[in-house]
Amino acid sequence: MSIMQTGETIGYGYVREVALEFEEAMTKIEAALKSEGFGILCQIDIQAKLKEKLGVEFPKYVILGACNPPIAYQALQEEINLGLLLPCNAVVYEQAGCIHVGVVDAAKMLSVVGNPAMEAMARQVNEKLRRAVDTVAAEGVL
Repeated sequence: MSIMQTGETIGYGYVREVALEFEEAMTKIEAALKSEGFGILCQIDIQAKLKEKLGVEFPKYVILGACNPPIAYQALQEEINLGLLLPCNAVVYEQAGCIHVGVVDAAKMLSVVGNPAMEAMARQVNEKLRRAVDTVAAEGVL
């Protein structure tokens, strides 16, 4: 298994390959997000939903809806319709036998709002989200 030593920044997120089993990666990202002040509002098991709704096989893939209440409260006071872009998503998925953990790029997501007051909050959220992913990756180094 080839482990990404650094995160891969994609146009809308940050993803790391981790040397962990899927369930362990799930447990660790939830704990790492919690240590950064995020709670998990929802969990969507894409593999199960696609099997249930379409009868298709799909690799393990879970979306976590994460929220940092103090930052969300501050952001919603600034921009009431921001709920359309919340919560911040994190993913854990299996691809070609490797486990990946990723988070949304809050700055890219919030840039659509066009409110400069959101930029500092988005940077703060990104730092916390990426630190959570990096923590999981560091715990899973071979």
